Amino acid sequence: MRPESAGGKFRCEATLERELRARGFHAVAGVDEVGRGCLFGPVVAAAAILSPDRPVRGLNDSKLLDPERREVLDARIRERAVAWAIAAVDAATIDSINIYQASRAAMRLAVSRLSPAADFLLVDAMAIDLPLPQRPLIKGDARCHAIAAASIVAKVYRDACMRVWDEVFPEYGLASHKGYATPEHCRAIEKYGPTPLHRLSFEPVRAYSRFPIQYNPQMELFDTAGAA
Repeated sequence: MRPESAGGKFRCEATLERELRARGFHAVAGVDEVGRGCLFGPVVAAAAILSPDRPVRGLNDSKLLDPERREVLDARIRERAVAWAIAAVDAATIDSINIYQASRAAMRLAVSRLSPAADFLLVDAMAIDLPLPQRPLIKGDARCHAIAAASIVAKVYRDACMRVWDEVFPEYGLASHKGYATPEHCRAIEKYGPTPLHRLSFEPVRAYSRFPIQYNPQMELFDTAGAA
């Protein structure tokens, strides 16, 4: 696979998926997460097995697409994919097991919900503790169609959740910044304090929290997800 153009930028392609199908894998899933750097809400992961017979044009890293384009592609992925699934791990669990482990847990949950099941995983930047052959790809959502599809599905789902929570906590501007550490968001946390859905182990949320956070690696994961 040639992931970069002459100008050094990544091209999002389906080359690796085709190579894996040629080697005998029939259900190659892309896996990605969104919301890892947020101060509020869950980390959300998605997994997608794309159909070679029903391609989705224009796939790319969800961060590089405008919201309207993401919505269009999300609908096409859900309609044309062989399978897709979404999972989330909430803020309280993130505080207990750390964001890296919570991201891996959300990815694992999403993969486990695929039907048909995946037989090979292409994962954005990290490995998942599942007994499946897999390949982590740095900047995979900008290089690989299946990972890009997962990133789009996860991003659209999480953004929709933030719009719902914006109605519950209108002082924080969640619909605009989606829970990230913008100046607007940080000022709201300072003024109103954290909500129950803020990540209390993250700065600057921790600075304004009335409750100490203790790391607890034994805490059971809480799943708040949906699937195809």
